[in-house]
Amino acid sequence: MKKINILFETDEDSDQINITIRASKMDSQVSQIIESLKNTTPEKFTVLDADKCPCVINVSDIFFISAEGKFMRIITEAGIFTAKQTLQTFEQLLGKYFLRISRFEIINLRKVHKYDFTIVGTLRIEFENGMETWASRRYIPLIKERLSGEEEYLC
Repeated sequence: MKKINILFETDEDSDQINITIRASKMDSQVSQIIESLKNTTPEKFTVLDADKCPCVINVSDIFFISAEGKFMRIITEAGIFTAKQTLQTFEQLLGKYFLRISRFEIINLRKVHKYDFTIVGTLRIEFENGMETWASRRYIPLIKERLSGEEEYLC
């Protein structure tokens, strides 16, 4: 195992976090570091409650996120919240336990109770809390591919 040195540099002109990995070659240790960085998911988000006051929610409490105009509607165990981030931003941040099912929705795979593939080719998704949503037909092949590789998500 190679020694790992971590260096932090401040860049006041940047609004992003850039990570550079420098090594003599790509090996299993480097690959493992890259994978762990890719799979980093925040545990909490700051969102707006019904009164438009900021509050913090646990990512694990999210059932699904849907786009409504300029805001995202976030359905959780504690209620409904809103956020100004884009759906694409949430999709990038949330990681492997979340899946886009349409242009307007992302679901938490850990909160799904049942997938119902109908005869006519549609997909109804039922959550643990009894709520349901439908996947867009154009996303169904991607959903099937993702679910077939992830047996832990199937009921």
